[in-house]
Amino acid sequence: MHENNIKPGAEALAGVTGSFRFWFADQRWEWSDEVAALHGYAPDQVEPTTKLLLSHKHPEDRDEVADTIETVLRIGLPFSSRHRIIDTTGRIHHVLVVGDQLHDPDGTVVGSTGYYVDLTDTIAADRRETLDAQLPEILASREVIDVAKGVLMVVYGITTEQAFAVLRWRSQETNTKLRVLAERLIAGLSTFGGADTHTRTRLDHLLLTAHETP
Repeated sequence: MHENNIKPGAEALAGVTGSFRFWFADQRWEWSDEVAALHGYAPDQVEPTTKLLLSHKHPEDRDEVADTIETVLRIGLPFSSRHRIIDTTGRIHHVLVVGDQLHDPDGTVVGSTGYYVDLTDTIAADRRETLDAQLPEILASREVIDVAKGVLMVVYGITTEQAFAVLRWRSQETNTKLRVLAERLIAGLSTFGGADTHTRTRLDHLLLTAHETP
């Protein structure tokens, strides 16, 4: 087995999931147990090949990875690739793959060697942080739209779905964000001075008897 004379720095190794080697002459791959597990396999369960490797790439990333492998075979330079793989259970992993030149004892470039970094948890955490930051705004937006829907339901005697359809229609027709339209609608209600006496009387009765309704 050829020895690898190129070793990644300690900083790069800190996030390493597993390593690989790829010999150009016979296009032979070696996966560490960690890289095999990343793809969903037990140690020595499969013999990695280019065909197998590409079969695990996300369909949207597969052509790009295939082009990277072809380029590495042709010119033998170091490379890096950030893409998605799908393991045997169907789970998607976001990975960073970094490859350097693999030399024989004479210094000739005979292949590529490097490592995988599984970024899935980091990306998931980033998404959770983004959602946490956006959640208050999302909830506030939903609240104001719900209030506007309630107004339309009462005034027009329509369902919640129909009220939302009316809001969405006006939003599209006026090129106004739905939340902004809802806020302006609610703000404009203050000029009404409340409902007419008949409507207020009916609402009073409903408010006082709603608890009795089965």
